Amino acid sequence: MIIDSHLHVWDPSRANYPWLDDGLGSLNRTISFDEIAPALAERGIGGAVLVQASDNAEDTDVMLAVAARQSTVLGVVAWTPLDRPGQVALDLQRFGAIVVGVRNLVHEREREWVLQPAVGGSLELLAAAGVPLDFPTADYAALADIATLGERHPSLTIVIDHLGKPPIGRDEAAHVEWRALLAECAANPRTVAKVSGLYASVGPLDSWTVDAVRPFVEDALDLFGADRLLYGGDWPISELAGGYARTWEAVTGILDSQPAAVRSAILGGTAVRVYRLG
Repeated sequence: MIIDSHLHVWDPSRANYPWLDDGLGSLNRTISFDEIAPALAERGIGGAVLVQASDNAEDTDVMLAVAARQSTVLGVVAWTPLDRPGQVALDLQRFGAIVVGVRNLVHEREREWVLQPAVGGSLELLAAAGVPLDFPTADYAALADIATLGERHPSLTIVIDHLGKPPIGRDEAAHVEWRALLAECAANPRTVAKVSGLYASVGPLDSWTVDAVRPFVEDALDLFGADRLLYGGDWPISELAGGYARTWEAVTGILDSQPAAVRSAILGGTAVRVYRLG
């Protein structure tokens, strides 16, 4: 089964999304799974993972409600306050099997936040429960923090969102720096990464080309291998970067030259294993 491991829904009438404003243009509204469902079906994508979009329990409730009525949704990456281990323990007890991971919007905080002892206590709880941590980055410099967390919590599965925001469209020096940081993360066998959200890092979000994205996907394959990479569509943010079809075709086109086993792992197999889907 082909699985999209990174989709969002949101509903401003039910949850607070502080980042959602007129700067998001057409996305500044309720985003329904029904909008993306036809595009998934058209591409033979039979499963999806919804990923949290705001640091509050109401956002998780929105996703859980969608999962309850959409059989295509195989898992939810939920929110729980990582700086409050007591609440994390309670949430892990009440979360059902549909919750396959946890994420906080750490890229909207000071980088030191995720390294504080309270968060460390919560990460140990996730590790003990076998629940992966999704980790978004504002830019690739934060990959250094992922490497640090991997060393501190060797039993924790860490999922790097969007390959850590590679410097697509920047110079070769930035590319080399990103790769070195990603290699430090990849040294931890329990760290995996999503081939998702690969847009221009400078200028308009949609000013990327397949040739500009290709080296970063190839680097990720070299460092992680297919069994530690997951495809994600990053919808609806991908609509601001040229649309779901364009980003899907870019990733699958880059993977066309790879063996069937590699494509199968990235487009579904790794997500099944990492998120324990089904």
